[in-house]
Amino acid sequence: MGADVASSTYRYTETPTYTTSNGCPVMDPESSQRVGMKGPLLLQDFHLIDLLAHFDRERIPERVVHAKGAGAYGEFEVLDDISDITVIDMLLGVGKKTKCITRFSTVGGEKGSADSARDPRGFSTKFYTEQGNWDWVFNNTPVFFLRDPSKFPIFIHTQKRNPQTNLKDATMFWDYLSTHQESAHQVMHLFSDRGTPYSYRHMNGYSGHTYKWTKPDG
Repeated sequence: MGADVASSTYRYTETPTYTTSNGCPVMDPESSQRVGMKGPLLLQDFHLIDLLAHFDRERIPERVVHAKGAGAYGEFEVLDDISDITVIDMLLGVGKKTKCITRFSTVGGEKGSADSARDPRGFSTKFYTEQGNWDWVFNNTPVFFLRDPSKFPIFIHTQKRNPQTNLKDATMFWDYLSTHQESAHQVMHLFSDRGTPYSYRHMNGYSGHTYKWTKPDG
């Protein structure tokens, strides 16, 4: 029995079995492979490396933006015939239903933040069509804080917590907005009722992309 444990061999049993991430049974998950009884550890011990790799990665950091949100599964149903302007299978035929999932979120909110915060909102929908997955991405404002994408990381940093104090920093927040004139239009939207919608159900939606549809004749 001792030899079996040392080599991590497997004995059939009806009880639940401990396995590695790829399904290989491990007889003694709390013993690492060594050279002899008291020697150094062996790098060939797949279970040990697999266990530590999972341990290092088990805390998945929240996404940089749109971290706080809520989602729901549902169905998209075609109510009007638009087969004359597109060949997308999910839009062909009145009454056709396509499974989908939609996630709503605040933009700057972090884990545990308030759903009622004054902040732009976004939502995305993934359609599970017969031709593959199709993603739509939207914000609830028709404009944005910047035009040049190279400014985006800088802007987002000003909307987050100050790394020195770990507190919200209104000076940092307004320094960016007051020195970038293209932000003015979005700021006016943000400090209107659009910045605090009644609920996710009452959000406007403006696409983050331009979509091109192909007619049946090409």
